[in-house]
Amino acid sequence: MIQRELSQLLRDMASKMPIISITGPRQSGKTTLARLTFPDYEYANLENPDTLEAAVSDPRLFLSQFQSGVIIDEAQRYPDLFSYIQTASDEANRPGKYILTGSLNFLLLEKISQSLAGRVFITHLLPLSIAELRESGQAVDNFEKSIFQGFYPRLHDADIHPTLFYPSYIQTYVERDVRQIVNVGNLHQFQRFMRLAAGRIGQLLNYSHIANELGVDLKTVKSWFSILETSFITFVLRPHFQNFSKRILKTPKLYFYDTGLACSLLGIRNERELATH
Repeated sequence: MIQRELSQLLRDMASKMPIISITGPRQSGKTTLARLTFPDYEYANLENPDTLEAAVSDPRLFLSQFQSGVIIDEAQRYPDLFSYIQTASDEANRPGKYILTGSLNFLLLEKISQSLAGRVFITHLLPLSIAELRESGQAVDNFEKSIFQGFYPRLHDADIHPTLFYPSYIQTYVERDVRQIVNVGNLHQFQRFMRLAAGRIGQLLNYSHIANELGVDLKTVKSWFSILETSFITFVLRPHFQNFSKRILKTPKLYFYDTGLACSLLGIRNERELATH
């Protein structure tokens, strides 16, 4: 088990804030981190149909069963629950009672962000850092191999080859997470969009060019990029200018959080093929 740098910060903030949020991409280790950091807390996973039904049918009763601290996993599955957590948190007036995890950025979901305002400490757990891998004793001296392998914890803990891990990851992400955010009619088209996005890493983000290549309208492409950002697949890096207005107005560059995922989308089969991309 690889120790995550975020652990101590979570413990510190749980003594100060009533709600702790741990969000990040699917399979980044959020549940493992939460349960190891707060081993005495009860646990509820909203991806379990029975647990979700209990939360939806009677949110107050669902929350009342947790007298001590509780970890609520994949909390975004029932956004209305956040309003009830807000009320219960205010009534309990106890720091660190609720630990919420999820594979979507809560702050980008309007209904959720309004409920949490001023009550939550937000953290994002991304794939492993090079420092975390080195601390665990794993060699990261081969630059090309590290880029190809990527940094999701399961790849390193279970020694899974990237060509076996990422295709299933992509399929699961598109079929479950994407549909959870918005109803994408053509999932094959969305996967093609992801491959086009991976081919533009480090380039200026031009929505119009991608829309033309896909044969869809500009609004659709912007919506799809918003999905990738909300689910921690991509981020944009804005240029630095002393004039703050220029930073906002100038075109940003596109990047993926995980290099291994990008390699898979680009069809790279081993680290040697990186030289041709």
